[in-house]
Amino acid sequence: MGSTCTDHGGLKFALQGILKPIWPAPAGVRAVCTTRAGGVSGAPYNSFNLGDHVGDDAAHVAANRAALQAALGVRPVFLNQVHGCQVLHLNADTPDGAVADACITDQTGVACSIMVADCLPVLFTTRQGQAVAAAHAGWRGLAGQGGGGVLEATFKSFCTLALINKGVVASDLIAWLGPCIGPQAFEVGAEVRAAFVAHDTAAATCFQQLANGKWLADLAALARQRLRALGITQLYGNDSSPPWCTVGNASRFFSHRRDQVSGRFAACVWKT
Repeated sequence: MGSTCTDHGGLKFALQGILKPIWPAPAGVRAVCTTRAGGVSGAPYNSFNLGDHVGDDAAHVAANRAALQAALGVRPVFLNQVHGCQVLHLNADTPDGAVADACITDQTGVACSIMVADCLPVLFTTRQGQAVAAAHAGWRGLAGQGGGGVLEATFKSFCTLALINKGVVASDLIAWLGPCIGPQAFEVGAEVRAAFVAHDTAAATCFQQLANGKWLADLAALARQRLRALGITQLYGNDSSPPWCTVGNASRFFSHRRDQVSGRFAACVWKT
């Protein structure tokens, strides 16, 4: 995936356009986040589109996915994401296309993978590397119901793998937040703000009111609040600054909000 990298506001980009998360993951855990560069898709999906549901040529998507698998050395499992809270446990036989918005595994050979084009990808591991997980945090999945959304569901899945009995607690979890629509670009209605503030009044600090009655929402900040509320304090990656904004960085990231017709990039995490 390239040995020469450049830093852009905390993002480390390899020459091929692959972003390598900067986080203290243990030696047996690997993670990447793709950009729109390096693939074979034509406009408007140019060029490393990994989404097979956005109208791109199926052969181009297949070639891009094959290139990603070759670069990772493991099979990325792609979900059918529906802005929900379901978490899928991956193994070697898990096919692509299962309906879920997060995935977790304690096995090698497969990569937890989340596709996005404005929503927030969140990667997880533990300090000991017993398991890895990835979550798709659009505002609906992040808000969830009654304060329980996709991040809370992913956290609970670590417990279902019996990791608590192996000494894993919230303070042992590490999370990396990837690129998403930034707080200067994410204009939402009052119902979005209400979905968060109804559960936690502190969420109001993540919204800025506009003159037209709409609000600017800081999606990454909302996710950080939710993670800290779970006791997960080792948070890395997206700090809501401009280099992380999918809308504002057209040469690096796909953005549905910006382009309407758009490809998808992916964040992946796996055990070696």
